[in-house]
Amino acid sequence: MSNKSDITRDQWMLRGPLAKKGYDWWWHSFTAVNERTGEKKPFYVEFFTCNPKQAADEPVIVWNKSEAEKKGRLPSYLMVNVGFWGENHGQLHRFFAWKDVTVHKDAPYSISAADCTCSETHTAGHVRVTPEEAAAHPEWMCDAGEMSWDLKIDKKVAFHVGYGASRFFRDLNAFEMFWHAEGMKTAFSGTVTLNGERYRVTPETCYGYSDKNWGGDFTSPWVWLASSDLVSRKTGKRLHNSVFDIGGGRPKVFGYALDRKLLGELWYEGKDYEFNFSKFWTLSGTKFDCEETETQIHWHVVQTTATSKLDTEIWCDKKDMLNINYEAPTGLKRHNRLWNGGNGRGVLRLYRRTLLGYELIDEIVAKSVGCEYGEYDR
Repeated sequence: MSNKSDITRDQWMLRGPLAKKGYDWWWHSFTAVNERTGEKKPFYVEFFTCNPKQAADEPVIVWNKSEAEKKGRLPSYLMVNVGFWGENHGQLHRFFAWKDVTVHKDAPYSISAADCTCSETHTAGHVRVTPEEAAAHPEWMCDAGEMSWDLKIDKKVAFHVGYGASRFFRDLNAFEMFWHAEGMKTAFSGTVTLNGERYRVTPETCYGYSDKNWGGDFTSPWVWLASSDLVSRKTGKRLHNSVFDIGGGRPKVFGYALDRKLLGELWYEGKDYEFNFSKFWTLSGTKFDCEETETQIHWHVVQTTATSKLDTEIWCDKKDMLNINYEAPTGLKRHNRLWNGGNGRGVLRLYRRTLLGYELIDEIVAKSVGCEYGEYDR
């Protein structure tokens, strides 16, 4: 069921087997305006948790260590991961040992360490990495810089993917990678300070997004597209009550890899168009291609049901994107070209199915698109 709030899916999932080998993160992305120059810039804030039952007195980061240093250890930490897109782009990481982290596990969740905190309704914190630290610690997987933020979070529209992330399948750890977008349309308000520049975040211009992923490993290919910065070509007007969200890749169920599949939803001025392969009775189907050129990443996704079709085409310039870095719970870093951006742009064409074929409902211009594409190193 779409636009169904379910904050139990936002609670901390690292229990049972996933506590020993699992990850869980909360992601927030938004656009902010430079108070001095008026420049718009997209940002993200993420709280990434990994393997709490492998905890030590210090954060355990395994990637890029020698076999002797690893000694069979698995990563274990809270990583506060913040970043920013555009030609001046980067990612900053701050690691905490579990003894320094406080988690309220049940809904509504909250997590905090030092001056970094995150919950359903608020996030704030500070990350600083000097050039010397970034150079001396390649295992931190980050750039140099400094960012602080203080944001109110108001989640407006949810993408509820259905029984695939239900309590039953969660308890069985059926999927290798779970997803829930409690705030695929989120109104953020507050401030961000990046390297001394102060940015204002407002509900009207933030085009905010909030979701979470959890599981035992990542997917390949990895695809994500989302935006609420939408304008109708049919009317020329901004779509204030609309948002789209597409994600997935090649899901694994009980260790078995399915064919390439995506989940998707367009919330179009209060009407729901969902494309969900797990809801077989809707006759949902998806075809997608992701192409990397010398200068761009290009996504083309065609999703259909018995009643509708959504044809989505998005581009993002590589100069505005970063290769976001994650260490899997296994200690491996298999995604080394995971292109990640917040400046995507493109067109969505929404159709209704008729007896004679498809009839165009609207052609929608999308900007400020959060976007991701990557495949494991071969």
